[in-house]
Amino acid sequence: MALHIVRTALTIVYVANADSREIYVFELAEKDGSSKLVEIVAVGGAVMPMAISPDRKHLFASLRSEPYSVSNFAMDPNSGRLRLLETVPLVDNMAHITTDRSGRYLLGASYFGNKIAINVITRGGRIDPKPLAVIPTGKNAHYIAPDLTNKFLFVTNLGDDAILQYRFDASSGAISPNEPPAVVTRKGAGPRHLAFHPNGRLVFGSNELDGTVSSYWLEFTGTLTLRGSVSIIPPGFTGGAPAAAQLHLTPDGRFLYASERTSSTLAAFGIDSDNGALTLIGNHSTEAQPRGFNIDPKGKYLLAAGQKSNRLSTYAINQTTGKLRKLSHLEVGQNPNWIEIVSLPAPA
Repeated sequence: MALHIVRTALTIVYVANADSREIYVFELAEKDGSSKLVEIVAVGGAVMPMAISPDRKHLFASLRSEPYSVSNFAMDPNSGRLRLLETVPLVDNMAHITTDRSGRYLLGASYFGNKIAINVITRGGRIDPKPLAVIPTGKNAHYIAPDLTNKFLFVTNLGDDAILQYRFDASSGAISPNEPPAVVTRKGAGPRHLAFHPNGRLVFGSNELDGTVSSYWLEFTGTLTLRGSVSIIPPGFTGGAPAAAQLHLTPDGRFLYASERTSSTLAAFGIDSDNGALTLIGNHSTEAQPRGFNIDPKGKYLLAAGQKSNRLSTYAINQTTGKLRKLSHLEVGQNPNWIEIVSLPAPA
């Protein structure tokens, strides 16, 4: 009698390696956080930001070397392996890409081009190469993302110390400036990345140039009100100018983590979901120049990549305290800078 093995859900990790122009694909074990290499996928350019479609069928990878483009991969639902479907030109060098919450639009922010762009994603998952909209921004658009309702859109302008605020029409992809059209950060802060709390009312923003994280209240009108800012620099560190990078929340919204590249650390915070206040848990040393990191969909593990170490480290997240405990590290490609983690459901 043949033994029938039922496959459980898979957790797949994608690591973009810009200089070696490849994506590493790992399977992350839920039991112990170990990673098994599934494949290494060569790409046609300096791959950096990536995004996974809401239906978990496509991985979009931005290529930041000329010609600027985005590669669209089909994700195998049984293994997480990638199959290239197309590489579509983009209007500029995109520092960040994502989709809206419906998965109907690809959104991109160009740091060097000072613009954002919107491309339609067809029902078949293909990207329309002709942009639906290309909109000038202030200096150094670094990040673009919709809120959880998909009614509002936010764009960080690192060079202008501002976060642009838009209304977003998901039925047409049209955006229009909100009122006010921007919220200004502290001069010289350099807003970079955003993270949306699962309660839908709190937004956190990393400020690259002063090494802080700001908490904002998201009003029902789709505008941000500053609640406060805290440092992510380790106490007493004097090794150079701050270079804050990414932010990620645990899925339950209890803990926030921020990467700081100059000190090569991860700052961990507890979150007061009622008022957005952040309480420092600790600053954890990690891989050299941790531009990219992420948290698995169940909030058990944090994975961080070092641009200068070419390694990927895995940490267990203490479910009570939020502290990180290092489990292992792996060699990856050259200049790993972006991590996406997705749970692929077990076959019905």
